[in-house]
Amino acid sequence: MSIWWWAFGYFAAYTPYSALTKALSDGRLGPPVRGNAILPLSTFASLLAMVVFLAATGWWRSAGRRAVGPWSLPFPSRWTALSGLCGATILTTTTLAYTISGVSIVFMMLLLRGGMLAMAPVVDLLSGRVVQRISWVATALTLSSLLVALVGRDESFTLPLVAVADVTAYLVAYFIRLRFMSKLAKSDSAEATRRYFVEEQLVSTPAALLALVVLAGVGGGAFDDIRRGFVALPFTAQAPWAAAIGVLSQATGVFGALVLLDRRENSFSVPVNRASSLLAGVAATLGMWAAGAGHALDWRESLGAALVVSAIVVLSAESWWKRLRPA
Repeated sequence: MSIWWWAFGYFAAYTPYSALTKALSDGRLGPPVRGNAILPLSTFASLLAMVVFLAATGWWRSAGRRAVGPWSLPFPSRWTALSGLCGATILTTTTLAYTISGVSIVFMMLLLRGGMLAMAPVVDLLSGRVVQRISWVATALTLSSLLVALVGRDESFTLPLVAVADVTAYLVAYFIRLRFMSKLAKSDSAEATRRYFVEEQLVSTPAALLALVVLAGVGGGAFDDIRRGFVALPFTAQAPWAAAIGVLSQATGVFGALVLLDRRENSFSVPVNRASSLLAGVAATLGMWAAGAGHALDWRESLGAALVVSAIVVLSAESWWKRLRPA
């Protein structure tokens, strides 16, 4: 399928995912639930959704196999397992990034998404891939949409050590993951791409759930919220909402990964991925505002959305031109 169908799926899943997460944490669906407390139940629901998806599509058959006693079971390779661990790191650090006290959420978003956009051309150059001119333009437009969010804001952008560690872990994990994708999966072979995707999925969500169990055992500070997410949230009226967030989160993981696995260079697929999530954030904000549960877009967000749309137009121009041009 076209990368644009995967991007649409990413947008369609990310919009309700972000809106529900915001509504649940803000107390609009009952008593407010802190972000870290949502993670255990949502991650478990993501794990179940992953199993159902791979079984329903039959994609699990694309994974490598290993004999375990009398059974032949799907099993990841060394490199897809490492990529899956990177995916688990990305999942955990993304949520934790927005729970660090004393740090602007806008600034953390800029560091995470902007850092990923900046590294995409570097990964391509290291992988020996040619970066198209339109990819450079789209990267600049999408990065500009994030920079606009900082204009005129009276906020402190100092970073405590935990924030530095979180951002570093996120960007290192994405760098390794994109390198593996470029070497092993971004090709014309649909079977190789699907095998990589399935084997990575077999590791990332289970590893994320295991990491949450460890953090809950450590306890202290924000980790106490994770512990409450295991022992208290499943028995409240908010539990179905947390489970729905997990299912939608898995959908974003599926569609987002398929966007990144497109055979074109990372400088093309990464802006498509980031643009889809940014537009989903805009749609979620507008939806909550229309429902009386949030604020309207300010001029920065409106300008940022316009820049994202411009990036999508630039990236899709060539494929549309080929469709419209007479044979």
